[in-house]
Amino acid sequence: SIQMGKDNVRRINVELAPMDVEDFKKLHTENIGTYVCFQETYDSELYKEYHPEDTPKSDYLYRLNVMHRAMEGGVVDVGLGVLFGLADYRFEILALMEHANHLEKSFGCGPHTISFPRIEPAEGAPLPENIPHKVSDDNFKKIIAIIRIALPYTGIILSTRENDELRTELFNYGISQISAGSRTNPGAYSHVADKSGSQFALGDHRSLEEVISGIIDSGYVPSFCTGCYRHGRVGADFMDLAKPGLIKQYCLPNALFSFKEYLYDFASEETRTKGLALIQKMVKELPDSKRKETIEGELKDIETGKRDCYF
Repeated sequence: SIQMGKDNVRRINVELAPMDVEDFKKLHTENIGTYVCFQETYDSELYKEYHPEDTPKSDYLYRLNVMHRAMEGGVVDVGLGVLFGLADYRFEILALMEHANHLEKSFGCGPHTISFPRIEPAEGAPLPENIPHKVSDDNFKKIIAIIRIALPYTGIILSTRENDELRTELFNYGISQISAGSRTNPGAYSHVADKSGSQFALGDHRSLEEVISGIIDSGYVPSFCTGCYRHGRVGADFMDLAKPGLIKQYCLPNALFSFKEYLYDFASEETRTKGLALIQKMVKELPDSKRKETIEGELKDIETGKRDCYF
């Protein structure tokens, strides 16, 4: 983890181009979180069409097998994804599930996350103007619900490509992780005014604080938890807890801890007030037990400066 005053980063996930096993071994020594790489499309013929032979991404099988090389190199948490709109979404869903099952059979561990981007307009890219297999909002909701049912253990990620109303609604269909305050052009976090060269158009332009506030209003608990990673509950060990639903004994307390840290260190007074009310409500609904007393004690300690609390 990295600490600079009250600012800190406790887990770094990386999205990198496919590499060889030896390079993944080097990456593993840096204690990364999840390694993410999108297949773009599982349709091999369409993949060739979109990635001609003279381009860096042209080797379909090399990209397809990247998660095998990552896991062979010691990386235990991997993230899959396709770019919806390149091929028939029904085929992509089946391929995603088969890929997940194959990883589980081979390594005892399916994907830690799956991402669901749809093609959006991008500077200098003609394809988004005529999307080959456009996915409607209704079908997009269906896609997310199917994956949530089929792979209940995996984190489902939604980017700021989608608008704020749809992103809020999609929590009800199985989305568990979202980005916020994203910028997609090179150097954009250092040069805010420069918007040239964006990778894709954003649909949700809200700040992190505004996104957090909206999540609270929806009755969900925003979580910044990295407890499993920091406690070694990763890879197959995480799956052993996630699949039977036992992970929830850690998820809610750790979500409350990390959320309260955020409220005290970064939130506005308005967001802090309604966020603390939500935490109080969630704690009140917990069954009386020794664990509830421990949770209440940790939450109280956060008020007096304790940080990085997790079970």
